[in-house]
Amino acid sequence: MRILAFSDLHNDQAAANKIVAASPTADVVIGAGDFGVKGGSAAEVLHILKQIAVPTILVAGNHDDLSELRSFCAEWEHGHFLHGTSVTVLGQSFFGLGCEIPSRSDFAWNQTLTEDEAEKMLEQCPDQAILVTHTPPLGTCDLQRDGGHEGSQAILDTIQAKNIKLNCTGHIHNSWGVVEKIGECTVHNLGPTVNWYEI
Repeated sequence: MRILAFSDLHNDQAAANKIVAASPTADVVIGAGDFGVKGGSAAEVLHILKQIAVPTILVAGNHDDLSELRSFCAEWEHGHFLHGTSVTVLGQSFFGLGCEIPSRSDFAWNQTLTEDEAEKMLEQCPDQAILVTHTPPLGTCDLQRDGGHEGSQAILDTIQAKNIKLNCTGHIHNSWGVVEKIGECTVHNLGPTVNWYEI
């Protein structure tokens, strides 16, 4: 299975067009959140991404409107919006969880979950899934400019407990492009670029 993955477009139409241009050779496309900016509509980049003609898995970022993404994917033949839910594509389970975990700001638009809420939702993640999260696991691919780590303990625990194969994530812009391992699981903070995986 050939996977194309990205995150954090933040309404960057040029980056979205590059994703679409690369997508014909993918079996699955993953978008790990933050399609919009500060809760505003992401309609322009979503309209571009709708040209992708293979199964496409999206999770919400902290900047996104969850209802907008859910409605968008419901009307898109190839779109799968995951938030505490899973889908199987070509025999491989994918589980998605969006938002910032835990909350680190009090902006009204900031979409968040507590660690307890995330832990409960992650209980549904299948073993050996590919895990798509907006927030990275704590201590991995989550290093901020000030040297602090802003990942999620619940996501880290799930990776370790569920034998996750791959964690596609984003959110922490300072760590875009970073690839690290947790046991046998590869964790990649994607950023708004074309990233490829063979599973």
